[in-house]
Amino acid sequence: MDVTYGLIYLAVGVLVGLFAGLLGIGGGSVMVPILSMVFVTRGFSSDHVVHLALATSMATIIPGGIASAWTHHQHRSVNWDVVKKMLPGIIVGTFAGAVMAHFSSTAFLKGFFVVFICLLALQMLFNLKPRGGHALPGSTGLFVFGAVMGVISSFAGIGGAVMSIAFLGWCNVRMHDAIGTAAAIGVPLALAGTVGFIVTGLLDKNLPAQSLGYVYVPAFIGISITSFLIAPLGAKLAH
Repeated sequence: MDVTYGLIYLAVGVLVGLFAGLLGIGGGSVMVPILSMVFVTRGFSSDHVVHLALATSMATIIPGGIASAWTHHQHRSVNWDVVKKMLPGIIVGTFAGAVMAHFSSTAFLKGFFVVFICLLALQMLFNLKPRGGHALPGSTGLFVFGAVMGVISSFAGIGGAVMSIAFLGWCNVRMHDAIGTAAAIGVPLALAGTVGFIVTGLLDKNLPAQSLGYVYVPAFIGISITSFLIAPLGAKLAH
């Protein structure tokens, strides 16, 4: 049975890596529901399933995001000035979001994720895009956006690329640069969120074995292996 779950984690990692490289996103919208279902079949407590899925999703964004960001950097598609100015807000917002998620009920987290995905689906279905032509805000504006994006990302277990790409497009950033910058932004965001979920999860003594805080280590390892290998391929396809 463990072999079956291991293969599932590897397969999810392929999807995550492809999304991370091709679109600059971490694949949390795919991982959270899949991991939730897998954790239910493993018999994990219903009080912990969503928290574990969110945290593990956030953690697995890191390796694929690093590989993706590096490939986009080689194609000169990362605006590091934007990343630097957004970084403080990302760290504060994402860590705070992870702490708030710890104190949130499973029902609330499920509802938040469903609403977020429905809004994302409507945006894709009707091709709703903000009009460009705006200039990038200064350091304060980027800090605020990074903080808000970080909180939302923690509650949805995502790398924030959907929001950052839309925001950068609104600021008239070229699409390839928006994708590359979003990939780079996703790495510190995922790091801050993962640390938050680990720290808060350590306060819970009833988590499954092989968990580090709310991060379920076997799933993290399996997904990370294939996502790290596949992400550069996705980034090359994007270019």
